[in-house]
Amino acid sequence: MRLSSSLAPVTAALAVALVMCLPYEAMPHARVATRQPAEPEPFGAECRTSVRGSHVVAFCHNPYVEVDRVRLHIECDRWWDIDTDSAPAEVEPAMTVRLTGRCWKEVGSAWVSHQKG
Repeated sequence: MRLSSSLAPVTAALAVALVMCLPYEAMPHARVATRQPAEPEPFGAECRTSVRGSHVVAFCHNPYVEVDRVRLHIECDRWWDIDTDSAPAEVEPAMTVRLTGRCWKEVGSAWVSHQKG
């Protein structure tokens, strides 16, 4: 018995539809080697910030291999006093830098930001 020529496309379409409905795990696919993500390298200088009156001093020491670009940010307490951000300073491996800044009156807060150099 021979299939009618009009049934052949319908049979092929049904076969494709069945394959498309299978779950992904059931379909054959190429194996890809999965690699574990590398642990991030330690980074960032250790900074100590001190406030005395209206003056701020930060010492940053970089114990790691990669260069760290640090900036001192100072927020002044009074609304009319201008907040300041220092110029970026590069802390080479095993080096220490000193960052300074001040407000006219009281210091509200001070912190150091880090960026890979």
